[in-house]
Amino acid sequence: MSEIRVMLKILLVNDTNKQVGRLRAALVQAGFEVVEEVSSAFMIPRTVASLQPDLVMIDTESASRDVLEQIVIVSQSEPRPIVMVSDDRQPTAIRAAIKAGVSAYVVEGIDAAKLESVLAVAQARFEEDQSLREQVRVAESKLNERKTVERAKGMLMQLRGMTEADAYNAMRKMAMDRNIRIVDVAEKLLSMNELLT
Repeated sequence: MSEIRVMLKILLVNDTNKQVGRLRAALVQAGFEVVEEVSSAFMIPRTVASLQPDLVMIDTESASRDVLEQIVIVSQSEPRPIVMVSDDRQPTAIRAAIKAGVSAYVVEGIDAAKLESVLAVAQARFEEDQSLREQVRVAESKLNERKTVERAKGMLMQLRGMTEADAYNAMRKMAMDRNIRIVDVAEKLLSMNELLT
């Protein structure tokens, strides 16, 4: 048994009119563990939160707005790879699914032999997306910190008549003396100024 089969616990969402989902037998045959099968899109966030599957696989004829909304909720609160298998070949449907948070979109016809590679691609794409999101978050955080330091520096220059270099050096010295980050000093200075004005 390969590594991906051992690792992945799958939540299967059967959003079709069929009694038995098309994918369950193929997943089991391929050696994956289906930890739960749900038939309502509204159960996705709660089931993901309680069972913590490694991957969500949605079997649907065409993703409804309800399904896409639940994917967005999961992607924000409990992010994980999501694979959608659908009969809908429309580019707009595929784009909407990817935008909602689907890692891989497969047009009908998946079989047990292809499952492992499809899930591996979904896992890799999800990890890459998460890495990019983290990089953006870190960059935005650094930019916000820089803006805070600049605002505090400007405030010191205006209130104390300091040069830009003197204002920065004063904040840096305070940060070093107190063993805190310069952005923390800047935030305290700005807060104190707001209290006093």
